[in-house]
Amino acid sequence: MTKPFVLDPQDRELFRRAAGAVERLRCDRIDPVQFHPVHPVPIPHFTLADEQQALADMVSDYFEPAELETGEELVYRRDGVQQAVLRKLRRGQFQVGAALDLHGMTVAAAREALAAFLQRARRDSLHCVRIIHGKGNGSRHRGPVLKQKINHWLRQRDEVLAFCSARPMDGGTGAIYVLLRRKV
Repeated sequence: MTKPFVLDPQDRELFRRAAGAVERLRCDRIDPVQFHPVHPVPIPHFTLADEQQALADMVSDYFEPAELETGEELVYRRDGVQQAVLRKLRRGQFQVGAALDLHGMTVAAAREALAAFLQRARRDSLHCVRIIHGKGNGSRHRGPVLKQKINHWLRQRDEVLAFCSARPMDGGTGAIYVLLRRKV
C-alpha cells in the first residue's frame, strides 16, 4: 500500500514566491463546445423500411422460411418450372430416389461420377436425386470447389429442371436435391 502524496508546506510557500502574483484569465472567445454545432444522428430510412417490410412478410401467409437465403445455398430453377415446384423441392417434399456422394473426389472424377449417376437416374426413371458435394472445409482458402463445379455443371444439363441445397437433416448446404425431367 502506498502513502498518499502530501506536499511539504515549505515547498508550497517556495512555489508561491517563485510564481508571483496570479491573475484569473477571462476568456472572451466563443466556447469550443458551442462553436461546433451538433449534427443530428442520421436516420436510416431505407433500412428501417426494409426491416418493417421483412417483419410484415414474416407474419403474412406468404412467408416461407425455406425461401430465406444465407448466401451458401444453391438454388436453380429452369425457365418454365413453377416457383411452387422449387418450394416443394426446398422443403424436401419429393421422394429422393438415389444419392451420390462426391466427398474426396477430384474435379475430373466427380464430373464423370455425376454424368454416370444422372444417366442411371434417367434410365431408372427417377424424378428426384440427392448429390452430396460437401461444404468445402478441406479446400481451405479456395472454398468449396466441388460445390461450385456442381452448380455450373447441373445448369448445363437438359434433364435438370431445378436444384437446391438440401434440408439440414439431409446434408444442408453440403448437399443438393436435384429435380429431373421425366423420361418421355
